[in-house]
Amino acid sequence: APTAPLLGGRAARRADGAWEGALPWVGRAALLGVGGLALARSSVRPAARCDVAGLRAGRFARAFSSGRFGSDKPIVEAPPPDSRHIITGNPMYPPWPAGMQVAMFGMGCFWCSENLYMKMPGVYSTQVGYAGGECSNPSYREVCTGATGHNEVVRVVFDPQVVSYEQLLKVFWERHDPTTLNQQGGDRGTQYRSGLYFYSEDQRRVAEETKARFARSLEESGSAAGRQITTEIVPAPEFYYAEDYHQQYDARPG
Repeated sequence: APTAPLLGGRAARRADGAWEGALPWVGRAALLGVGGLALARSSVRPAARCDVAGLRAGRFARAFSSGRFGSDKPIVEAPPPDSRHIITGNPMYPPWPAGMQVAMFGMGCFWCSENLYMKMPGVYSTQVGYAGGECSNPSYREVCTGATGHNEVVRVVFDPQVVSYEQLLKVFWERHDPTTLNQQGGDRGTQYRSGLYFYSEDQRRVAEETKARFARSLEESGSAAGRQITTEIVPAPEFYYAEDYHQQYDARPG
């Protein structure tokens, strides 16, 4: 049977339960040398992020060598069109009810990012996916190579009469480290970069204003040790749904 790496010195296990047991070590330097492949910190949960099973099977090697990533159709593992949010029970796909607004954030592992927003009052629905890359409809494994340029993002559909965009941004700035380029904790790679993706000029303005305020607070407190904010603030790119098993990951049993 194929094997998988140890993460942080512990045996990795895929979300579907595969790759259990004592497994051989794969050095981080070797993994990072393959298209920027990054593995998440094992202290969060034992499930393997960006496992190398596909690489061992040759699927990744063929895709990488040919330069072909993505598809002209949504990935087959995407949530079905009639999917409902595990927490709110609301739809996972538009159209959204009148009055709802949409925000998109990149702040490291999208499991963790979605968990910060999906139970907030005023949040109608959340979805995790990929954005800001060079191809359409990428898969998780493709994004993990670093070759597609996508970021792991959470899309938040919210009622501005209950929770403001600025309140969502407060969570964004305070609950991740925007000063570490292409990294959050042990997660390394361009898919973990800090990003604010705005859907309106008003969102852009508020994003820039809150960034400036947060930068001043970091400078005054010295908590960033002189590091500068690396967050990209750009118009919201196309959002591609991540695989169904990633959606509301921390709300799933097990």
